[in-house]
Amino acid sequence: MPYRVAADLVLLAHFLFAASAVFGGICVAMDWRWAWIHVPVVAWSSAVNLMSWTCPLTPVEQRLRARAGQAGYRGGFIEHYVGRAVYPRGMPRRLELIAGVSVLLGNAVVYAIILLRAAQPVLEANPS
Repeated sequence: MPYRVAADLVLLAHFLFAASAVFGGICVAMDWRWAWIHVPVVAWSSAVNLMSWTCPLTPVEQRLRARAGQAGYRGGFIEHYVGRAVYPRGMPRRLELIAGVSVLLGNAVVYAIILLRAAQPVLEANPS
């Protein structure tokens, strides 16, 4: 039982990490200091997806599930939890690429909007 709970906690942490990569720009929009956390999260999340790396949380979860007597899974977090919902017959590699590029481009748009909004008072004060 403790291994199953630990595996579920690792899964929750993994999900929250991925969600912060996608939606963390909202925190940055409220307070720019969140960027110190968000930018590295986006960089890591994108790199893992684009380079087909295995996030260290995946094997930790799999080992804990095995110790709990649960069936493990092959592949990565996105492939297992997201890919099955989107591609029930097996996830093509392009979903990882789409995830990596989407996180980068989506956050680039968010940061561009934040920077433009921050620059607006300066631009209005100096209308030259």
